Amino acid sequence: MSESSKGASLAFGQVVIGPPGSGKTTYCHGMQEFLARIGRRVVVVNLDPANEATPYQCAVDISELITLPDVMESLKLGPNGGLIYCMEYLEANFDWLQEKLAAFRGHYYLFDCPGQVELYTHHGALKNVFAQLAKWNFRLAAVHLVDSHYCTDPGKFISVLCTSLSTMLHVELPHVNVLSKMDLIEQYGKLAFNLDYYTEVLDLSYLVDHLASDPFFKNYRRLNEKLVEVIEDYSLVSFVPLNVQDKESMRQVMQAVDKANGYSFGDQEHRSLEALMSAAVGADFHFTSTLAVQEKYVQSQDKAVEEEVMDM
Repeated sequence: MSESSKGASLAFGQVVIGPPGSGKTTYCHGMQEFLARIGRRVVVVNLDPANEATPYQCAVDISELITLPDVMESLKLGPNGGLIYCMEYLEANFDWLQEKLAAFRGHYYLFDCPGQVELYTHHGALKNVFAQLAKWNFRLAAVHLVDSHYCTDPGKFISVLCTSLSTMLHVELPHVNVLSKMDLIEQYGKLAFNLDYYTEVLDLSYLVDHLASDPFFKNYRRLNEKLVEVIEDYSLVSFVPLNVQDKESMRQVMQAVDKANGYSFGDQEHRSLEALMSAAVGADFHFTSTLAVQEKYVQSQDKAVEEEVMDM
């Protein structure tokens, strides 16, 4: 096969992963509409056998091959074991997946994946599916969604960092970590630091000190310090903030993903000088955009004090 025909057969897309309830299906629906409006031919592939009601138009649906309720009933498995069996069944039926995807060659793909964390941290079935897609000339980036409100709890945020790092190392795809539901970030409490501290994962020793002020976590300070050391030693995890209903927020995520999977280096769309330069130097200088997100969704301390005074 010649180099030109190889390039013509490339397909680009995103595999959307993350824990249950992080907004994967909502993201796929929103990103499908957003990309369609800027002229991309987009298809959504549902790989979640437990996803019975999809809000988007589904081009390929794993329920045509296998469903979680059928597996649970016939094999007497729980939901977790059933999902793992479904992914192993998909891995054993690559020919079905290849035939379904071939009908939409030339499109941009969004893969809506199950919300079981162990599928991305240590189980091999989905990783093997992604590897097979790469052999079929799919250029994919993993979009890992986590709830942004975890930033308000230092203990949970460290857990999110560990899960994100483990997923990045296991899945072995270009990775974009996303803080979803930014409009709800302070629903469960206030941020201890500015938003860029969490998105850029800055000096985590401050987070350990903040945790130590809690009597419960004070007993586990050394454990937290070692976990933070692992995260900082790899220096891989960072986040892009997202509110699916905000066009500018969607554009920021789209640009990060396009850079990760190589779509922005192709000639499918007009490429701006800014996009090419940011890719060339390896940084998008997100500080300005992160600051804008913080001003939009995070209540400033000064404002909070003023409201407390007014209440008095």
